[in-house]
Amino acid sequence: MKRHQLFLLSGLILFVFSSCYAQEAKPIFENGEAQVVPAFNNPDEWIREDLWVETEFDTDGDGKPDRVHVDVTRPRQTETEGLKLPVVYESSPYYAGTAGLAKGLFWNVEHELGAPPPPRTHVEVQRRGERPIISNSQIRTWVPRGYIVVHSSSPGTGLSDGSPTVGGDNESLAPKAVIEWLAGKDNGYTSRDGNEKVMAYWSTGRVGMTGTSYNGTLPLAAATTGVDGLKAIIPIAPNTSYYHYYRSNGLVRSPGGYLGEDIDVLYDFIHSGDESKRAYSNEKIRDTEMANNLDRITGDYNDFWAGRDYLNDMKPMKAALLMSHGFNDWNVMPEHSYRIAMKAKEMGLPVQIFYHQAGHGGPPPMTLMNRWFTRYLHGIDNGVENDAKAWIVREGDDRQNPTSYADYPNPQASQVTFYPQPGGNSQGLLSTKKGNKKDTEILTDNVNFSGSELAQASNSDNRLLYVSPTLTEDLHISGVSEVTIKLASSKPAANLSVWLVSLPWNNADDAMIYDNIITRGWADPQNHKSISESDPLEPGKFYTITFDLQPDDQIVPAGQQIGLMIFSSDKEFTLHPQPGTQLTIDLNGTRLTLPIVGGKKAVDSAMK
Repeated sequence: MKRHQLFLLSGLILFVFSSCYAQEAKPIFENGEAQVVPAFNNPDEWIREDLWVETEFDTDGDGKPDRVHVDVTRPRQTETEGLKLPVVYESSPYYAGTAGLAKGLFWNVEHELGAPPPPRTHVEVQRRGERPIISNSQIRTWVPRGYIVVHSSSPGTGLSDGSPTVGGDNESLAPKAVIEWLAGKDNGYTSRDGNEKVMAYWSTGRVGMTGTSYNGTLPLAAATTGVDGLKAIIPIAPNTSYYHYYRSNGLVRSPGGYLGEDIDVLYDFIHSGDESKRAYSNEKIRDTEMANNLDRITGDYNDFWAGRDYLNDMKPMKAALLMSHGFNDWNVMPEHSYRIAMKAKEMGLPVQIFYHQAGHGGPPPMTLMNRWFTRYLHGIDNGVENDAKAWIVREGDDRQNPTSYADYPNPQASQVTFYPQPGGNSQGLLSTKKGNKKDTEILTDNVNFSGSELAQASNSDNRLLYVSPTLTEDLHISGVSEVTIKLASSKPAANLSVWLVSLPWNNADDAMIYDNIITRGWADPQNHKSISESDPLEPGKFYTITFDLQPDDQIVPAGQQIGLMIFSSDKEFTLHPQPGTQLTIDLNGTRLTLPIVGGKKAVDSAMK
């Protein structure tokens, strides 16, 4: 072969290789999902940069619009080839560090109901992190698949201006400002206080948000603004109402694992912003707005809490919603996702929901998230809107292998009512037949006994337990259970706790929480009229209170019994008053309603 022919052949090979490589440097889709693109998969070639986005509010009192700190991770082709890609965005107050579990941070719960709690300790957060990286989350999942990943620190945290408000308006408007920048607005700056602007020229303007816990709350917060660029969100275990996080039906009730936490505790926990402006924020937000309104005395719902309940703000929301939660998340409980998903469906938004049987956190399988973002961010018509509306990990199954259902709650479920029969200090019968006699039973509050100890006790003066016949077939509960209790208290205030349990109790080392706990709920009898209005109880007078237990989808296996346990103070969740308050339960005015797949027919068959 002649020399010039060799050159031509080499050039042809180089052209073909370059063409293939250029073709690879675009998103690739198979089976409705974005695939890993080799050209995007080398972290050493990613462009990483940071900037500040200016908002429309000033919450740190300096007279200037707050700017939030943002980082960007994008494939180099967005610079070298002019490639534009959609964005996966996560925002958080945690990136720059937290207070940890410093001694005295939490409220002391060892006091009587209605009594002012002893003061707690305020702590300072030591800010951490180095520019330009705010976080490394999400990047290895989404950048190789043809997305740009963006992070921002919430107001008053890290290098973002402003004050933390824990659910205040600025926590919705801050990510809104970032999304507007990603969609073409010129509110980006190269520095915190300079005038040099920077544009998101590499963005298609289509943004999706995701994250877990607080980081899962902020996608919903942004979506409630109705900002145009936000096309889809995947909140994982989001806190959708700070009242429902720190209160329950009028009762001061801590999130599981964090006894004594309240909204001002979380404020201190995340306040990692500019040290020179912390005193202003502390005085205005924590020591005034929060101190005057959080109300650990009555636990009532008020305007302060209503302003931190995203259900009240959903009207402008347009983003497609893939919700994820664990049915046994006793930190951010499953009602948080359920109430938002139900409202979004009512509004006609695209909605899918993924539930698993474990605790806090846990994203949907990658294929569900990938299909969601592929459809709504890349605009690929993969038919995800026609997929199953609910995906539930069944007991004992791998989280990556959920079972599909037409919807949640299961459309085949209907409400079945159960009634307690006398004998609750040992085990009374829980039956679908209502008793004819007027019977009352008494329990005595004693927080020294945990709920699990009370459920396992053969006899106890400190709880009432009503148990179904042993199941001869599996029984599928799907949806929200409701309890109505008619009671009288020996004191003007009392805790009221309800656990729905599966018996006999499983104490094996490898027992799962759902082997024992079906669902739970708490309430303040003083709020028998409304969660916004509490009245001291007249000792000896009977009141009727109705409230929901936490949403669930559980198959209780044959051989087990379903137990309704009523007690007063819950060692893991409520305040800890001195033992001795007595609750008298009128069985004739008490009932439990369960959403059973197959309804009364399934119950009759399983309990024959």
